[in-house]
Amino acid sequence: MLPHRTLLEGSRDPAALEPLITAAEQALRTWEPVWTGFLPPDLREEAEARLGCLSELSLASLGGVVGAERRRLLLQRVEVAQEPGNLSAPLSGLEISGNFLFDPAEAEDVRAGLLAAGADEEEIGDVWLRGERGGQAVVDPALAERLNGTAARVRTVEVLLEARPLAELQPPAARVARRISTVEASLRLDAVASAGFGVSRSRMAERIREGGVRVNWQPVLSPSRELAVGERVRLEGRGELRIEEVNETKRGRWRIVMQRT
Repeated sequence: MLPHRTLLEGSRDPAALEPLITAAEQALRTWEPVWTGFLPPDLREEAEARLGCLSELSLASLGGVVGAERRRLLLQRVEVAQEPGNLSAPLSGLEISGNFLFDPAEAEDVRAGLLAAGADEEEIGDVWLRGERGGQAVVDPALAERLNGTAARVRTVEVLLEARPLAELQPPAARVARRISTVEASLRLDAVASAGFGVSRSRMAERIREGGVRVNWQPVLSPSRELAVGERVRLEGRGELRIEEVNETKRGRWRIVMQRT
């Protein structure tokens, strides 16, 4: 048995972490690889940090596309571990086709539509849009089979769901890390994130109030929340900002340097 209490101590979300500890126990006990469902990046990072200290356990993660945010975690005994590329990873593609010309959607709208169609959160990996034609997603193969050929609704648009092999997906280009420098009147979350992600300040404030932005993995609903050096800002579907430097200018403004990935 693994030391659950020790591994859970100080966790941001012990209720979500505990099933992953149980899955690790199963992998160690049966000597068979265990795949988790798709995990959000904060939970996956915490699981990797806490379970990675177990010398007998090997961990790897796959999301189906380069730079995937939501990934499945592979838990194996070190003695039998294989490279993820040599395993049959439980990943499939899903095409979401519809006309979004008159009702543009965000990735979270597509995710909400899949959940309304009967998907579970852990069955859905990364979701991205393809202009006005709809979007694509990495999903659990069982979900792809279950939804293949069915209709769903994303916002006001009726969409057709079709299973696709991963090789046929056209994911967005992998993000290249870049350093951004900006001067702002304040350190407010909406101002800094607007500059970092290239989104209008009003739209960023809206996304924050909707719960689409996290600071240090915690949901933040106030656009006026001030940021500090070392903090991480994540906007769903757009990546992450890490605040590297904050310096006050002679005119009482703030020069902010951040890394976007």
